[in-house]
Amino acid sequence: MKREPELLSVVAPMYEEQDTVDPFTDRVAAALGDLNYELILVNDGSKDGTRDAMAAAAARDPRVKVVSLARNFGHQPALTAGLEHARGDAIVMLDGDLQDPPEVIPQMLDQWRAGIDVVYAVREQRLGETAFKRVTARGFYRTFRRLTGLDLAVESGDFRLMDRRALDALLSMPERNRFLRGMTVWIGFSQIAVPFVRQERHAGVTKYPLRKMLRFSFDAITSFSSTPLQWATFLGFFFSLVAFLAIPLTVVARYANIFERGVPTTIIIVLLLGGIQLITLGIIGEYIGRIYDEVKHRPLYVVGERINVEEPSR
Repeated sequence: MKREPELLSVVAPMYEEQDTVDPFTDRVAAALGDLNYELILVNDGSKDGTRDAMAAAAARDPRVKVVSLARNFGHQPALTAGLEHARGDAIVMLDGDLQDPPEVIPQMLDQWRAGIDVVYAVREQRLGETAFKRVTARGFYRTFRRLTGLDLAVESGDFRLMDRRALDALLSMPERNRFLRGMTVWIGFSQIAVPFVRQERHAGVTKYPLRKMLRFSFDAITSFSSTPLQWATFLGFFFSLVAFLAIPLTVVARYANIFERGVPTTIIIVLLLGGIQLITLGIIGEYIGRIYDEVKHRPLYVVGERINVEEPSR
């Protein structure tokens, strides 16, 4: 027997998207029609008029609920804040810049009705994005799958629908360095893909330049894999073996009078080994830094204001 949602929760974080709030809420309403739903908009510390636009939308429609964070905590914490405030038995999370079209939600909901617990959207096309970004994104997903062993679909993102029990399992994971699309794969449950065309931004500019994308990618890999630490160990053993093998060769070359004293060679070797040591120390430091973040037990986010929504019980 097919199941029907008593309440569908749609969660969308926004950061400085004042021109997108009204078109986004209108398209969600049109896509969901007569369904009983709540739309949770998370203001991630925007400095423009995003908060006021959200408040106006909530005043017009009580189904629109606003969670304003006390400052900019980042996309993944903001998305987590919305998920923790969601009350539905089926929950959709998507970006609020209209690159994830709300019109795909009914198709995802059909899969949930058929008994699938997690329905993730996979991009068939990326409109308005550069070839560099498309190539690097595919490279990241393949690297992530190889290093972590998690079957994260290439071209999937945070746009997905989750059953309440799957979401509860996800929210039971307390780590601070969050990669939600990987976490939803890790928890298991029945999962299926729905294809869609990723649209161009409705307004504004991307909030994820190359620097942030690299940081996000490294956070994702280190959150699910210790392979970089194993690489550091391998490099240490490899170059120790090279140095050990070079000892008798150096002795033979010296007494055979073919040894040429050269400062450049020494400098290159010192720089090479020093660079490898710094890289391995940096990798170890990244993991230690994450341990430090976790043991402080600070909250993932701080809410500054709520509109049309109560504080969650968790």
